[in-house]
Amino acid sequence: MATIAPELIKARRLVIKIGSALLVGPAGLRQDWLRALCDDVAEWRRHGTDVVLVSSGSIALGRRVLELPAGPLPLEQAQASAAVGQIRLARAYEEALAPHGVRTAQVLLTLEDSADRRRYLNSRATMQTLLGLGAVPIVNENDTVATDEIRYGDNDRLAAQIAVTCGADQLLLLSDVDGLYTANPKTDPTARHLPVIEHLTPEIEAMGGDPVSGLSKGGMKTKLMAARTAVSGGCAMAITEGFVMRPLSAVANGARCSWFLPEGDPQAARKRWIAAMKPKGTFVVDEGAAAALRRGKSLLPAGVRAVIGEFGRGDPVGIVGPQGETLATGLTRYTDDEARQISGHHSAEIATILGYAGRAALVHRDDMAV
Repeated sequence: MATIAPELIKARRLVIKIGSALLVGPAGLRQDWLRALCDDVAEWRRHGTDVVLVSSGSIALGRRVLELPAGPLPLEQAQASAAVGQIRLARAYEEALAPHGVRTAQVLLTLEDSADRRRYLNSRATMQTLLGLGAVPIVNENDTVATDEIRYGDNDRLAAQIAVTCGADQLLLLSDVDGLYTANPKTDPTARHLPVIEHLTPEIEAMGGDPVSGLSKGGMKTKLMAARTAVSGGCAMAITEGFVMRPLSAVANGARCSWFLPEGDPQAARKRWIAAMKPKGTFVVDEGAAAALRRGKSLLPAGVRAVIGEFGRGDPVGIVGPQGETLATGLTRYTDDEARQISGHHSAEIATILGYAGRAALVHRDDMAV
């Protein structure tokens, strides 16, 4: 029986990665293509899909404004180009989505933001809030402060990290290739296109090739690395050629692409990840809080009776009931010292106690494995 690929139109939360070569041509920004893409984004949102855009292109735009020569740029010139291009990139998306009544937000991140747990939680909370308010986040790597060599291809992996961070169930990489082949189709006439990849085997990962465009440095290798991150986080990922107008509609109507199937669903994968962590501390809660956790609620400070151990924001903590029974493992939004100060108090009192505004929950339900 043939394996069935996911349907793009049924995505609950969709992350779309746009490569530089699609967005920026020899004459600059490809505005007609961008408007057509945003027509698709607006249509998907009308169907009830949350959409996040991870867009390359800031350096390619900025270097034209600064009249820098073609070819690789020194780090400081790449950073300057990103600074100039980023504001134009964000404005272009805002103007293309505004006629649809869609609000946009700019989010600048790096791959390292997912490695630091505190920054990861802050990024996740911001993305969830923006999506909950109906905005479309426009995400890009923060190239203006990069300390190592800037590579456009990192946005493939950044998109996968964003997909996992915000709990997306589908990730679409719009590229200059229409999917994964058994070999380079430009040089090997026997190369076969792979429409569905059920498992990322070593043989599949060995099929990564070199980039083929002049603007984008991300080849198939970075896309397969992105696929590894996405599918292990419960997110299906597709690679498709994006030069056509309205590329989302094209995929939905059967355009050639390669789908990588997920391992479970995003929420279950995240819960498994949290459950596998070793707690650095413990929250002892009262019976009311224990009952609320069993109903799928977040842990609020009012229900905490004791804070044990030393930990920082974003660290895993165990949550136990009044009789010492294990209830959950979660990622705390406060340090141990902050938690001790606000435990037993209502969330509305946090700002008065700590002297600054904090989040209402000690551990949010999305960051908890019960």
